[in-house]
Amino acid sequence: MKAHVYESALKWSGSTGAGYARYGREHVVSAGRSSLSLSADQAFLGDASLPNPEQLLLAAASSCQLLSFLAVAARAGVDVIDYRDEATAIMPSGSHPMRITEIILSPTVTVRQGEPERIVRLMHDAHAGCYIAHSLAASVEMDITVEVAP
Repeated sequence: MKAHVYESALKWSGSTGAGYARYGREHVVSAGRSSLSLSADQAFLGDASLPNPEQLLLAAASSCQLLSFLAVAARAGVDVIDYRDEATAIMPSGSHPMRITEIILSPTVTVRQGEPERIVRLMHDAHAGCYIAHSLAASVEMDITVEVAP
């Protein structure tokens, strides 16, 4: 089987000559046909109005879980009609090297019918197949809520 290869491009320009506190953190990342302006986290002197790499890592984990779950649910004949996730990533300031140590996905899944216990099992099956979660050193936990639509 041929390997899947993913590519992105990043562009920054400016000057670090004036020191750490003075250079701009804004940069542009392109993947496929999309470009996204990013910055560092505000704690690292970035622009809080722009997404940062830590948020993108969290978004990738959340998105991968969604896509894995939709595939598992569809194959199992479950009609998922809504999926929302309020995810959190934790990067303790005392850890060296600094890194995100934990990701908590908190999906709320709404299905047309079904037993919540089965949906939770399918969610865990999907997690077992999530490429991004398996690519991370941080633990990825889930706090799942299942709603059955009337």
